[in-house]
Amino acid sequence: MSRLITPEGYRPLLDIGHTEQGIKRIKDFFQQNLATELRLRRVTAPLFVLKGLGINDDLNGVERPVSYPIKDMGDRIAEVVHSLAKWKRLSLAKYGIRPGFGIYADMNAIRADEELDNLHSLYVDQWDWEAVITKEERTVSFLKDVVRRIYSAILRTEFLVSETYDGIEPFLPREITFVHTEDLLRMYPDRTPKEREDLITKKYGAVFLIGIGGRLSNGEKHDGRAPDYDDWSTVSEEGKPGLNGDILIWYPVLGRSIELSSMGIRVDRESLLRQLKLEGKEDREQLYFHRELLEGRLPLSIGGGIGQSRLCMVLLHKAHIGEIQASIWPEDMAEECRKAGISLI
Repeated sequence: MSRLITPEGYRPLLDIGHTEQGIKRIKDFFQQNLATELRLRRVTAPLFVLKGLGINDDLNGVERPVSYPIKDMGDRIAEVVHSLAKWKRLSLAKYGIRPGFGIYADMNAIRADEELDNLHSLYVDQWDWEAVITKEERTVSFLKDVVRRIYSAILRTEFLVSETYDGIEPFLPREITFVHTEDLLRMYPDRTPKEREDLITKKYGAVFLIGIGGRLSNGEKHDGRAPDYDDWSTVSEEGKPGLNGDILIWYPVLGRSIELSSMGIRVDRESLLRQLKLEGKEDREQLYFHRELLEGRLPLSIGGGIGQSRLCMVLLHKAHIGEIQASIWPEDMAEECRKAGISLI
């Protein structure tokens, strides 16, 4: 299991009973704080959407959604969601949400092509959120303000956990540092994107990495991003492309960086057309979601996803996401975890 990290001498700080209590406490407290910080209302989320409407998130464009025919609809195909990135924007229009307000939902997904390790599972649960913004707010400075609000909610939740359970000490820094992917490339030109993330998060503790999806000066992408939700090609007021990014933290239990959230200002008409062309996906312009956006029926927005199990894993100082959620794991991984003192649910 080359992808599995087994920390030497690892022992969970909480038993299974207190872990389950901690999971509920974190989820209840954090989502209330998130909703208050960003002025979000909770909405009910779908587990699946119809194929062919352009609503499902296609992530990096290579992951296959779980799908099945619907008997009562002439065998039309339904797809289990990967995330609600585009569905949420349709919902903002449906609910008539005003600028400065938004929605969030409990998103549950199946990602059958995920490479399983300490952080990645077949089952994905996250708080998917989306808020309406104005044209004037499509800036990096506004994006940074929203990131700081989310990070503040994370810090308050970390403090609650440390006050509730003996032995769990806060480790996150008080402030989050902002770094652009192009600047990160210049800092560590001979390292891979993942190695660069590890180096910068170990240095600062918590980083928001701006500009993910577009090609850097070396002709490569830092990481993939679908062309039809985050705006990664618009040049900001700082003169660099990208109005999106990831919240990353250095996690001492595993000795590596961890992504807690992927988020960004969403595409407007111009950036959608530009990014579809850059990725050779112009055919999507005819899909339902894309027509709604191109014809001006969807509001400008900012949004993202925050991993529920991953946040609980970090704040409870666990070594494997399988200590937080019930999923399916390869037999050799499960055995390796057992030997390392990692108790999978």
